[in-house]
Amino acid sequence: MEILGIDIGGSGVKGALVDTEKGELITDRLRIPTPQPASPKAVIGVVKEIVDHFDYQGPLGIGFPGVVMDGVTKTAANVDNGWINYPAARNIALTTNCEVVIRNDADVAGIAEMYHGAGSGIPGVVMIFTLGTGIGSVMFVNGHIVPNLELGHLYLRNMKKDAEYFCADRVRTENDLTWKEWGKRLNIYFQYIEFLFSPNRIIIGGGISKKHKKYLKYLDLQAEVVPAKLRNEAGIVGAAMAALPGVD
Repeated sequence: MEILGIDIGGSGVKGALVDTEKGELITDRLRIPTPQPASPKAVIGVVKEIVDHFDYQGPLGIGFPGVVMDGVTKTAANVDNGWINYPAARNIALTTNCEVVIRNDADVAGIAEMYHGAGSGIPGVVMIFTLGTGIGSVMFVNGHIVPNLELGHLYLRNMKKDAEYFCADRVRTENDLTWKEWGKRLNIYFQYIEFLFSPNRIIIGGGISKKHKKYLKYLDLQAEVVPAKLRNEAGIVGAAMAALPGVD
């Protein structure tokens, strides 16, 4: 089935038509910078621009950087606070005239990786982390999703800050960290994750996954750690798949 998937991020809003059976983009990706401030009205305007660009009518899947429950966005860590307790699915549907499913951005990226990527066929506990402006996270237990974990906001007591302010990719670039310095920071975080959840496999996603050979070698974990196969397309693919009936 061909479905439009849209990934709302802290720096860009990206969309493309997706073949959900193959887990592949069937059009070029359109990226529009996230408005600043990223208010609901401004971002929904960009979503409509993407829908109009593809001349699309049909089910619309959206990934959002925060907790989403029953179509309502509950948090807004990297966008405007106007999204807190905002009826996003309803208002996007009214603006685009599409049937809208909106879910946490890491959740939809995880769906893509579990169906079509590095999590496919892996039993037990699989965790996917997207490293970008912040840290997105999702966990699957024997193929079933545990939604809205937001483990990027785990407080690292020894570092005296939330994890995403310590080791997100944005922190690497803003602080001009070497790959080794950043890898060691990631190791502190993922050792804590492993202590709490004992995953069988950890999948690293986001655009930075393309450079995984530069930093994964600094991780010392019992879990198998692999880069995402869908890379930074996972958010769009997973958002489209989330709009399918019966997808976890």
